[in-house]
Amino acid sequence: MEASKASGQSTPASRGPQQWMRRHPLFFFFLMSYAFSWIILIPYLLSVWGILKGNFSFLYILKPFAGPTLAAIIMTGVTEGKEGLLRLRQRLGQRRAGWQWYLLILLGIPALILLGIVIQPGTLASFQGLTPRLLVTYPLYFFVVFFGVALPEEIGWRGFALPRMQPRYGPLWGTLLLGVLWAFWHLLFFLTPGHGGGPGTSVATFLTSFSYFFLMVMAFAILFTWVFNHTHGSVFIANLLHAAIDTPQLVWIPLFLAVDETRLNLASLIAFGVPALLILLLTRGRLGYQPGQEQPLGPGEIKAQPTL
Repeated sequence: MEASKASGQSTPASRGPQQWMRRHPLFFFFLMSYAFSWIILIPYLLSVWGILKGNFSFLYILKPFAGPTLAAIIMTGVTEGKEGLLRLRQRLGQRRAGWQWYLLILLGIPALILLGIVIQPGTLASFQGLTPRLLVTYPLYFFVVFFGVALPEEIGWRGFALPRMQPRYGPLWGTLLLGVLWAFWHLLFFLTPGHGGGPGTSVATFLTSFSYFFLMVMAFAILFTWVFNHTHGSVFIANLLHAAIDTPQLVWIPLFLAVDETRLNLASLIAFGVPALLILLLTRGRLGYQPGQEQPLGPGEIKAQPTL
């Protein structure tokens, strides 16, 4: 034992799974995010397509908790220990940000999505009108989406992945890579009614719907990174932004008879594609990133130099 230490050779324990996870934290994070979410979704998919009997809809709700959240907690614990988990918890509750960010998120985001809807042919004519009930249902839906969808995803995407991807790949390429992985994490979900799929859906409809969604997520990824970098890496603000994007899916669709999942994704692409391009041009791809702003890396993680 002493001889191996003196010669600098690694012991079997140092070559164990945790050492591999520390050296490749992003790979194992995304591997677990996909595996945990997709495995837990399989019974629901089989039931939707009539292969498995029973109601497994509760698994659809659990998919983000079993994926990005669990993967982020495991990998943070492995790479940074208890101190890292404490830092992640602090960033989840970091609410300090300029009022303009809250205004943009809570009012500007829904307004942009609504604009993307009404400029599509035929949608405005199908508008059913506003009701006082919306004043109650919108905050309720927002609360549910914040804790049931946004929070479990953002603990992983912006809580764990983005702070490591920006210093390693640079803000632009790190954001685009995260956007691709974030979008394809949803791929199986498009085989379910919740994403406009399910039995009877044609391949053309599936490809069209997912293509709009993919481009939309890429635009969102740029917006998320830009906001994230200007709010000191606040996961809370990222959660808020995610909820502001997803809540209209529950609110606007019932108000417009002509709007379905595909049209809603197209509306979001229209609404945020141009702002995303403007952010890229005005920041020259830096997206507000400042080297050194990311959280400290854990033992064994390799810190690459930021790329411009």
